[in-house]
Amino acid sequence: MRAIVCNGAGDESVLAVGEAPAPSLGEGQIRIRVAASGVNRADLLQRQGFYPPPPGASELLGLECAGTVAEVGHGVTRFAEGDRVMALLAGGGYAEQVVVDAGAAMRVPERLSLAEAAAVPEVFLTVFLNVFQLAGLPDGGTLLVHGGGSGIGTASIQLARAAGVQVIVTAGSDEKCQRCLDLGADAAVNYRTGSFREAVREATDGEGAHVVLDSIGAAYLADNLASLATGGALVLIGLMGGAKGEINLGPVVARRLRILGSTLRARPDEEKAALVAGFEQRFGDDLAAGRIGPVVDRELPLEQVADAHRAMKASEHFGKIILVH
Repeated sequence: MRAIVCNGAGDESVLAVGEAPAPSLGEGQIRIRVAASGVNRADLLQRQGFYPPPPGASELLGLECAGTVAEVGHGVTRFAEGDRVMALLAGGGYAEQVVVDAGAAMRVPERLSLAEAAAVPEVFLTVFLNVFQLAGLPDGGTLLVHGGGSGIGTASIQLARAAGVQVIVTAGSDEKCQRCLDLGADAAVNYRTGSFREAVREATDGEGAHVVLDSIGAAYLADNLASLATGGALVLIGLMGGAKGEINLGPVVARRLRILGSTLRARPDEEKAALVAGFEQRFGDDLAAGRIGPVVDRELPLEQVADAHRAMKASEHFGKIILVH
């Protein structure tokens, strides 16, 4: 089958259109004829050799896709051949076909194109898992999200708005901050010119955020903890700003703070199926009605995968970058 292959680990030049073996179909799985794939920063890390796939997963890049069901495995009753689906993957999305556990797939709402649907699974499920399930953002609470213009950021804004909670974001330009506000953020801070710690204090009358969703890591650690309300949770989903930091544990103990590390890719199929079911139960109607939905910055042909990776590396995008097959 046609796929994007990596000729070793390195920069965007290692990416090429090539051939890869079609995956075999197992019990409880579906085969998807891929129409579009989402691009994520994890793809860039894997391309560079820093984020290998979990055991048993495809070596190909791509953590989410949308397309039509081409074949169903034994025991699958949720889907039939020809259904439009979007799926969370452990790898393999940059290819003509993928095979995935049926529990990790969702039906595509009628209002969405397959290219738009490919922008849903990874970011919306990541936010739902970390903010609502693991951190337990309370009703009426406040969420701080770094990278408001990213796929994770734009999904966070919308889920927070749908849940009726306050959301504060950071972004790297005044233009991106304004677009976050237009999307529904309650406050947006240009991290190049302002202090998110002060912005959180002001927006919450000194109480702090109940949850901080962070992909930066060490560089923001002290200010993230200072931005939390008593009993709040910092959820680390990335380490773009470094992996090693030093903190004063006194306030962590005194204010009963939680520091959680989280990844989604390597979770077992059963956990992913439960996550999908939980998301659909809480936000499925919002997605179907258009109250929440993907923000697509650009759609590029699969052959332009290197350009897609360059754009993400430079943070040129607002929302998601999609590869169309």
